[in-house]
Amino acid sequence: MRTAYSVETVRTAEQALMARLPEGTLMQRAAAGLAVACAQLLGRVYGSRVVLLVGSGDNGGDALYAGARLARRGAAVAAVLLAPDRTHAGGLAALLRAGGRTVAAADAEDTVLRADLVLDGIVGIGGKGGLRPDAARLATLAGDSGALVVAVDLPSGVEADSGEVRGAAVRADVTVTFGAHKPGLLIDPAREYAGSVRLVDIGLDAGLPAEPELEALQHADVARLLPVPSAESDKYRRGVVGIAAGSGRYPGAAVLAVAGALRGGAGAVRYVGPAADAVIARFPEVLVSDGGPLKAGRVQAWVVGPGAGDDAATVADVVTAEVPVLIDADGLRLADEDAVRARRAPTLMTPHAGEAAALLGVDRGVVEGARLESVRELAGRYGATVLLKGSTTLVADSGGGAVRVNSTGTGWLATAGSGDVLSGLAGSLLASGLTAFDAGSVGAYLHGLAGRLAAEGAPVGAHDVAEGVRGAWRDVVLG
Repeated sequence: MRTAYSVETVRTAEQALMARLPEGTLMQRAAAGLAVACAQLLGRVYGSRVVLLVGSGDNGGDALYAGARLARRGAAVAAVLLAPDRTHAGGLAALLRAGGRTVAAADAEDTVLRADLVLDGIVGIGGKGGLRPDAARLATLAGDSGALVVAVDLPSGVEADSGEVRGAAVRADVTVTFGAHKPGLLIDPAREYAGSVRLVDIGLDAGLPAEPELEALQHADVARLLPVPSAESDKYRRGVVGIAAGSGRYPGAAVLAVAGALRGGAGAVRYVGPAADAVIARFPEVLVSDGGPLKAGRVQAWVVGPGAGDDAATVADVVTAEVPVLIDADGLRLADEDAVRARRAPTLMTPHAGEAAALLGVDRGVVEGARLESVRELAGRYGATVLLKGSTTLVADSGGGAVRVNSTGTGWLATAGSGDVLSGLAGSLLASGLTAFDAGSVGAYLHGLAGRLAAEGAPVGAHDVAEGVRGAWRDVVLG
């Protein structure tokens, strides 16, 4: 599992470690790892042109010491100093001793545009807001140069704790981060600026708390959580999920939610709604009821809302159920907030940014720009687990704790009905006995992986994503 920690937590761990080490050891560890990563990216260090964009803090010091190491291996290293009177003195001296040179920021255009690699050491993890004009100009030049852009710890201009980007920022091809991932490296919009992320171990692990700010499941974690049937399993032990979805206008939503539930491993699916004929035509194994959710029979979890239109009565009936409930799409709009908060059984809500914005009473852009804050606020407001869909899917529990971020998402999932598949998939995992937090996290992981496997670089529809869930299961279980 990948974990990310807040700036405060990382700094506390760094200070505790520095107190036990000779002065400067931690920076030298970071610079050594940074220089190795840059050398690997360059392929050939000797004769390469490396430009350092150097701010006033320790971030700039890391860049200077790494630049000195590259200069000793034959690279032509030039440092652009944005704050010459506040540059890290030791790092600058090391660079100059190694044969590096400095360039005034006002005269740096040609130097930056001719670089093979640009190292971004402008602002560290404590930076807030976008870059100032002189730094923004250099960031633009780096992007226009065609050089590899490598960020030191975090791309300058993005916010480490929230993943927000409030102005101009460096767009890196690679970010080399130290000691621990920072939340902004895993959450959009900042993640988009980070490129590929490499973690350099500088010895912080023992000083970091057991509970991170953010965590991302990996294959082994998902394989451990997946409810694989045993010899004693029957359809009830595997989990029966109820699907209350679809309408005369949106029958396909019901079909896709059922497909997600069946491919997600449900022992049986009970369907309630006006799209029964369409569901049975596609999936004859589904158990259909025309008496509403309260008379549908035994289920271990409900999914309500996909394509439901204005069927508030069905949504209200499902919300009263004493089993776990997943609420999606129209169900989010129709469910009464107080009724959701009053539920004793687990609730999993799965909005996209637009639906989350409507629930929070803000513009969509607010949610998209502050995804971590938004998912936490929504979970707290409704007393539910919330899965916020999007370019980076986040899952937050109402009780706080680490937020999970999904690492398998793909732009190919931005297709009509894909969210309905996810609802059925996560609902089947709820019915199998996973917690709402695990069901949402594992469901998002499999859904993203299914999208990747189904697409393989070509357009897909939601039906293809549902079929891709089989491959995702196989990929995770077989490793």
